[in-house]
Amino acid sequence: MSLRKSVAIGAVALVGFGVGVIYYLHARAGQPAPEVVSAEPSEFHAAAPEEKSETMVAAKTSVPAEAKKAVPAAPPVDTGLPLKAGEMLEYTANVAKLSNVATLSVKVVGRGNFAGKSAWHLQATAHTQNPLRMVFELDDQFDSYSDAGTLASMQYEMRLSERGQKVESLQRMTASDKEPAPADASAARVLPGTRDPLGMMEYLRNVDWSKTAEVRGPVYDGHKLYDVRAKLAATSEAVEVAAGNYTTSKIGIRVLEDGVEMKDASFTLYLANNAARTPVLLEAVMPFATARVELLKTR
Repeated sequence: MSLRKSVAIGAVALVGFGVGVIYYLHARAGQPAPEVVSAEPSEFHAAAPEEKSETMVAAKTSVPAEAKKAVPAAPPVDTGLPLKAGEMLEYTANVAKLSNVATLSVKVVGRGNFAGKSAWHLQATAHTQNPLRMVFELDDQFDSYSDAGTLASMQYEMRLSERGQKVESLQRMTASDKEPAPADASAARVLPGTRDPLGMMEYLRNVDWSKTAEVRGPVYDGHKLYDVRAKLAATSEAVEVAAGNYTTSKIGIRVLEDGVEMKDASFTLYLANNAARTPVLLEAVMPFATARVELLKTR
C-alpha cells in the first residue's frame, strides 16, 4: 500500500484528521505556514439558545425584524444523539516511540439550519508539536455540516496549511447531478446517506452497541468514497489514556476501497461506556508504524 493511500484510509477510519496528519510527518518536510481561520458558510444559521425568547435575542443582538424573518428557523428534531453544543475533546497523538507529536481537537460547534435543514456543525483541528514542529509544521482544520438526524454529510470543508502551502476545499455533498453546488463550493457526487469522517465518528457514538454488532456505510474523506464497516469487538474493555481510566466498548473498523478490503491496515476505536459515549482512544496499525491518538481532556 502506498503512503498516500495509507494516509487516505487513516483519515477515513480515524476521524479524518489525527492519523492522517501523523503519517504526513514521515514523508513531508514542512515550512512555516499561517494557521487557517475560516468563517461559517452563509447558508448555516446557528440556532438561538432555547432558554431565550425571540424578544430577548433581538434586543441583545439588535437584529432588525425584517432580517430575522428572512432567516428560516431550524426545524425541531429529536436526534437521540449524545451530542452537546460546545463540547470540546482534546487529544494527544503518539506514533511509534514518539510521544505528543501532534495535538488534535474535535468540537461540536453547534446545531442550526444549513440550507433549510437542521444540521450539526462539527469541527476538527490538528497541530504538530515541538520538537517535530520545528521541522514539520502542520495546521489543519476540517469542518462538517451534517444532518441532525442521520449525520449524513451536507458539506465537508478542508483547510490545510502544510509544507508552507495553503489548500482550501469546500465540497457540497449531492446524490444527484440536479443539485448544483453554490458558487463558493464544488459538488461531490456521493451515495445517499454518505457521511464524512467527522460525521462518521459522531454517528458511531450514537450506535447502541449493546444491541448492534456491526454497522456499515459510505464515507467520503474529501478525495474518495469508501465503504466503512464498524464491528463490536468487546463491550467492556479497560483503557488507560492521558485523561484517565475508562471502561469502553471496543470497535474494530474495516475500510473497503472499490469493494476490496484494505488488508495491511487496521483501525480500532474505543468509546467510553458513559452517557456521552466519549471517544477516548483511536488506534491505527499501518505497514510502517503504529499510531495512538488518546484523549487528553474534555471541556
